[in-house]
Amino acid sequence: MKQFDISRPEFSPYGFTCELWTPARMPRPDRHNEIELNLLTSGTLTYLLGGHRTTIKAGKLAIFWAAIPHQIVHFEGEAPYYVLTLPLSEFLHIGLHLDSVNRVLKGELLIDSTQDAIDGLNFQRWEQELCDGAPALKRAALLEVQARLLRFSRRLSDRPATSSALILSRADQLACYLAKNYHLSLTSQSIADANGVHPNYAMNLFRQTFGITMTTFIVQHRISHAQRLLITTDDSILNTALASGFQSLSRFNEAFKAACGCSPRTYRKMHRLQDGSPERQEQ
Repeated sequence: MKQFDISRPEFSPYGFTCELWTPARMPRPDRHNEIELNLLTSGTLTYLLGGHRTTIKAGKLAIFWAAIPHQIVHFEGEAPYYVLTLPLSEFLHIGLHLDSVNRVLKGELLIDSTQDAIDGLNFQRWEQELCDGAPALKRAALLEVQARLLRFSRRLSDRPATSSALILSRADQLACYLAKNYHLSLTSQSIADANGVHPNYAMNLFRQTFGITMTTFIVQHRISHAQRLLITTDDSILNTALASGFQSLSRFNEAFKAACGCSPRTYRKMHRLQDGSPERQEQ
């Protein structure tokens, strides 16, 4: 059974996996460039993701883009739950309803409003087959995951996913403020003023609660925003940097390569939503 490893390198990929995890509070947010599916057999998990605190209940399939900083801040029950990670490139080529794709890439945690009785059996089989490592079984699991997401996407186009909002702690309020305003020019003073606290208190509380600095958290969200723009638009690299909250192209390129292991231009070529769409002249 797995738990989040705090020593795990930032943005390290999981690949196409399906594993059983033991519920636990995460001492810091995680980021990886895959779509993550969670299925609980019992109990609940509460995530802080994209400026929102959302609770997943047992039996309801949940989906989110894990490149956005996400952190389990509360749970009920000790039963293991399934975590399936699907590379972003595979997700983008399934052919899902565009609204579903955009909602995921914008940082929404989607929860299937319909409980599918066979999800538990499917996840159990995928966990066993992907552990086996046989290429044929991996291919079969991938096709079944794609089919499950297509059905989910069809339902989402008819009715929105639901979420449960909980009362936020002071640290959660800071994280939500940053997640909603990362594209602005932020300072420790402006963040503290907006939340009615002293700058030193805000910085220390944030680091103690989430294990990272507010600056790192902001940069993580700016990178995630840039990834979405690179995938879904033809905006120039410069405009993408500015729209994501970076003040200069050089700082954007430096931060993006450090987080993703490649330049923004290379990332766009690797993950285009529509292959062959012409790119604008980039500055």
